[in-house]
Amino acid sequence: MRRAIALAARGLGSTSPNPVVGCVVLDAAGRTVGEGWHRRAGGPHAEVEALREAGERARGGTALVTLEPCNHTGRTGPCARALLDAGIARVVYAVADPNPAATGGAATLAAAGVDTGAGLLAEEAEAGNLAWLTSVRRGRPFVRWKYAATLDGRVAAADGTSRWISSPESRADVHRLRAHADAVIVGSGTARADDPQLGARLRDAALLDSEVTQPLRVVVDTGATAVKPGARVLDGTAPTLIAVADDADAGHLDGLAPVLRLPRAAGRGLSIPALLAALHERDVRSVLLEGGPTLAGAFTAAHAVDQVVGYLAPALLGAGPAVLADAGIGTIAQALRLDITETARLGPDLRITAVPTATAIAPEEN
Repeated sequence: MRRAIALAARGLGSTSPNPVVGCVVLDAAGRTVGEGWHRRAGGPHAEVEALREAGERARGGTALVTLEPCNHTGRTGPCARALLDAGIARVVYAVADPNPAATGGAATLAAAGVDTGAGLLAEEAEAGNLAWLTSVRRGRPFVRWKYAATLDGRVAAADGTSRWISSPESRADVHRLRAHADAVIVGSGTARADDPQLGARLRDAALLDSEVTQPLRVVVDTGATAVKPGARVLDGTAPTLIAVADDADAGHLDGLAPVLRLPRAAGRGLSIPALLAALHERDVRSVLLEGGPTLAGAFTAAHAVDQVVGYLAPALLGAGPAVLADAGIGTIAQALRLDITETARLGPDLRITAVPTATAIAPEEN
């Protein structure tokens, strides 16, 4: 199963709106005879890939899959049927499929006499498929908030300069996160200050198992004043979407990029739930939030941050904007508590990955 989880990770960034899935097939004697992973949306599923490699050696054998085999026909046929047709005698999967349209594969297999088991290395498999599982369970895209800051929590100096706080190693890692996301989101402040291009540039792209798919570039430009002709985000290397208020004058954007009109939030800016709902309708299942403190505060206040990835540089500024602006937190008792899931050294920097604790999740999302 651990091998199947590693195989699934090879599909990150190329399977959306489908999950990443890995499969290992053993013959009747317990020897590995087939491996596969879901490479791209619309392509063969992991089970089909592994069964194709195994051939007749799969008959009477075992299939280990990171996600419950699907039970529906979409662009491809049901994996439960493929396993039955191959003569698999036992199926072990890590995580049950929460998608109502696809679940039921385990029941189909069991009804046909196949020995089924669930939950093996479930926690590891969940972590590898976190974005897709979150999007299905919450009905909106998974949101990973990334930031780079000094040890005293500054994302820029007092004069506004911020290049470069983090190291080349950290910046390269951000491009990996972009490649794994369906969309990258920034706000008007970042668009004005940095004129970001927001594409995924990977030095080792030729070594990847799946083709790099450029994420949708989303600029939250409430008043339609930040994005101008010639902006790097309009360079054509990846699709772009400009989100503006439904009452904003955005005529100057005609022909430059698609415009998404959204209601304003009760305070200021756009409605974050409306933005995420609109992206979900466009098959966006995961977003990388790269906006500045104001946009990050709006997402945090909307209980719409599922994971935080912070790159901490060994430097001090003492002044300048902090990592997070107003997030609707007025007292220490309201602090958004996080569980640290990973720490890693990237050059001189420290990367910290954390998720909200179970008690920090908004009641409507529990």
